[in-house]
Amino acid sequence: MSTTTTTEQILANIREANLSYLMLAQNLIRADRDEALFRLGISEETADLLAVLSPSQLMKIASGNTLLCRFRFDDELVWGLLTNHGKAAANDATSRLHAAIVMAGRHQEAA
Repeated sequence: MSTTTTTEQILANIREANLSYLMLAQNLIRADRDEALFRLGISEETADLLAVLSPSQLMKIASGNTLLCRFRFDDELVWGLLTNHGKAAANDATSRLHAAIVMAGRHQEAA
């Protein structure tokens, strides 16, 4: 596979991920705004904008070559809790709960 083909495929994947993300975000916002703000890690203003986008606007935004979604955390604590390497299954739920609490605290700090 040539580099051009690989680059084109990556860009196509980014556009597809963008569209899926925008559609999911819009659906979450319309279904339960407060939960969407937390789950997506977005501001009220961003939610307002996303909620009213038309399908053609979603397509236009999604067609860019920049990935719209990003990881909400970048530290070892949360990654360690989410991946739970080498832990028993019984501790898995506790680790995920702890990670959710840490992320919720960060969402409150950002708001």
